[in-house]
Amino acid sequence: MKTNNINPLILAYLGDAIYELEIRKYLIFQGIQKVKLLQEASEKYVSATAQAYKLKELIDQNFFSEQEIEIIKRARNTKEGSRRKTNVIAHKLSTGLESLFGSLYLENNYQRIEEIISKIVGEIC
Repeated sequence: MKTNNINPLILAYLGDAIYELEIRKYLIFQGIQKVKLLQEASEKYVSATAQAYKLKELIDQNFFSEQEIEIIKRARNTKEGSRRKTNVIAHKLSTGLESLFGSLYLENNYQRIEEIISKIVGEIC
């Protein structure tokens, strides 16, 4: 499915769920057995601030393809009416990352999703 005609905020809406699911799966496979501990551990990954930080690191490492950078930028630059609890820059960056996950998911590129998640969790731990 071509995703370049889909509103980037819609891709981010989907990508947010994909990202959180992948992080939850990762944490469960780490052997964490209590829901409270899973929730606390997930906060290191799923907040807008954490997502923005990781996205900046991966961009600085030239980890993404040009096409992926275009998706991130398109979402980052999309105007949104509501404000979040976090600062605007972190929110825009996290939206870019989530949009990428949404796009990759709709394109059935699960391998790339796994590669990005592996890179994110490998560098936070």
